[in-house]
Amino acid sequence: MRILCTFLLFAGTVFSQSTSGISGFSVAALNKTVDPCANFYQFACGGWLTTNPIPGDVSRWGRFDALSERNRALLQNVLETASSPRAGRSTLEQKLGDYYAACMDDSVANIRSMDALQRDLNRIDVVSNQNELTDLMIYTYRMGVFPFFNFSSEQDAKNSSVMIAVLDQGGLGLPDRDYYLKTDAASVELRDKYLAHVAKVFGLLGATPDVAKAKATAVLTIETALAQVALDRVSRRDPEKVYHKMTLAELKTLSPGFDWERFFNGVGVSLTGTNNSLNVAVPDFAAGFSKLLAAQSMENLKAYLTWQLVNDLTPVLSTALRQARFEFFDKTLRGSKEMRARWKQCVDMTDAQLPDALSQKFLERTLGAEGARRTHDMVLALEAALERDINGLDWMTPDTKKAAVAKLHKITNKIGNQEKWQDYANVRIARDDVYGNASRANQYELARQLGKIGKPVDKTEWQMSQPTVNAYYDAQNNDINFPAGILQPPFYDNAMDDAVNFGAIGAVIGHELTHGFDDQGRQFDGDGNLRDWWTEADAKAFGERADCLVQQYSSYSPVADVKLNGKLTLGENTADNGGVRVAFMALMDSLAKKVAAVTNAAAAKSPELIDGFTPEQRFFLGWAQVWCQNITDASAKLRAQTDSHSPGEFRVNGVLSNMPEFQKAYFCKVTQPMVRGPACRVW
Repeated sequence: MRILCTFLLFAGTVFSQSTSGISGFSVAALNKTVDPCANFYQFACGGWLTTNPIPGDVSRWGRFDALSERNRALLQNVLETASSPRAGRSTLEQKLGDYYAACMDDSVANIRSMDALQRDLNRIDVVSNQNELTDLMIYTYRMGVFPFFNFSSEQDAKNSSVMIAVLDQGGLGLPDRDYYLKTDAASVELRDKYLAHVAKVFGLLGATPDVAKAKATAVLTIETALAQVALDRVSRRDPEKVYHKMTLAELKTLSPGFDWERFFNGVGVSLTGTNNSLNVAVPDFAAGFSKLLAAQSMENLKAYLTWQLVNDLTPVLSTALRQARFEFFDKTLRGSKEMRARWKQCVDMTDAQLPDALSQKFLERTLGAEGARRTHDMVLALEAALERDINGLDWMTPDTKKAAVAKLHKITNKIGNQEKWQDYANVRIARDDVYGNASRANQYELARQLGKIGKPVDKTEWQMSQPTVNAYYDAQNNDINFPAGILQPPFYDNAMDDAVNFGAIGAVIGHELTHGFDDQGRQFDGDGNLRDWWTEADAKAFGERADCLVQQYSSYSPVADVKLNGKLTLGENTADNGGVRVAFMALMDSLAKKVAAVTNAAAAKSPELIDGFTPEQRFFLGWAQVWCQNITDASAKLRAQTDSHSPGEFRVNGVLSNMPEFQKAYFCKVTQPMVRGPACRVW
């Protein structure tokens, strides 16, 4: 149970202003025919939405995506250079370059990878009993393929200084448990298409149509059984519901149908002696898994394991298998029109499997001191504003305020840097073996994660690579983390005025700080321990205010007949509302200090207009234009069910309609849509 609260669920160059057309606030992005008090998102983004249609190879195109694409092109240049087998390449360049070169070679994927896959499929074919099934699962876990459940390490939620083992639900092919359980016509139709896709994959592996359909049916049956005992996404937002420490003996009693000790020992973990506990995140799932093994035939279990192996490894397999995956997961589920270029897939795979190696090369090209200094100063300003905000709350008692401020003071800021890097010296990367490269990189990462069990927490570690266009708050480390990739336009721009920068990256910083006090983060204390430090009255007052946000965002429809889940998105909506408000407070503080420093009284009384907008107006434009995005209906529906973040339009209008400061800046009347009554506010 690692509580990472991200700014954007999905994912750049930092502080460098050679942005090749990527900019911050732009007048051209506006649609001035729209009244800002009627729909500020359309006012701020209407021009951008018209001139930036969704490219065929994606299902969503927004400012995040444009920045990620630019970053991807920079990384491609790094990898293309490193892939040239010239004399004098460093070890780091060799691993990056050869991994990328192997990925880009379709002949390797179509021939050598398929030969390697067949050898692994033969391993599955000969399994005949439970012990052999367990040994096969040990083998697939080492390859990075996790059938049935997930097993790794995590911080102990109630003793955040140490790492423990964690067993959690998993094993599904569709994006969420509810895809298997809903009975409406659209859900049934989608499951039928999924069944057809799985059968097609078995056909590509050589099965006859009848056999392929039977195997696909077995897969769907097993995944449905797993979904039935899995915990839903909203429930998983409660840290207490995914924290159940047990000994190995207790797990054996709960889930007797699987040889847990054999499995744990096989993947290199000994849960004995002083290191004798793990978190069984969802006990009902562990018990249900045991019953599933007893209920299913060995042939059905082998069909499921085959599907899991092939589905997870498809990116390094044949063109035909990759095309089949695109047809269902990208085209049907998300509405993409064409498969992404292979170089884009290979850049992302390199970043995912050798993240620290690629991050180092990324930072060599992008890091700048001026942006780092200004961002650091902005963080301090935001923290001061949040402290003032907490102390000024009318619903929180003095003792809880004191504890909240103490937690705020303990937040560690990790901004666009990394103290140490993973060493991939023992990961063999071959220029002609993309399948083996992926397996060996996965094996290294699994061993690294499991090797943490029973050891002190390393709080210098990052959970995202530096090129990632994202940010996160880690409740158990009580820190905010801003990879280098997000610290550039449209989020941060050295050439832009403070108003826009505070509205963009400042609001992102405020968002992450506020996560420490949202419905999840507030359950952890300043040391990252799951502990109730609230009075009963304060917890009740928080719940009442949070429920206002639940009701507000549950009323929004991203597409016809689909509503957002206000409970699923509560943490992100709380952070958005609090983050923008705190960033605005910090901007006002900054502007006041500048005014106080001006000796010319006349100049001090004349607010600076840029592009015809006041600093206050530009602040809100800075926030809004971060979220300009076009999205397919299919992707919008999927995200409404699975994404803890609201769509861009509602992140903009939802927040600003709650803010009197916005309404004052744009002279909105109380009867207009951008004035919500009663307004929702937690922080």
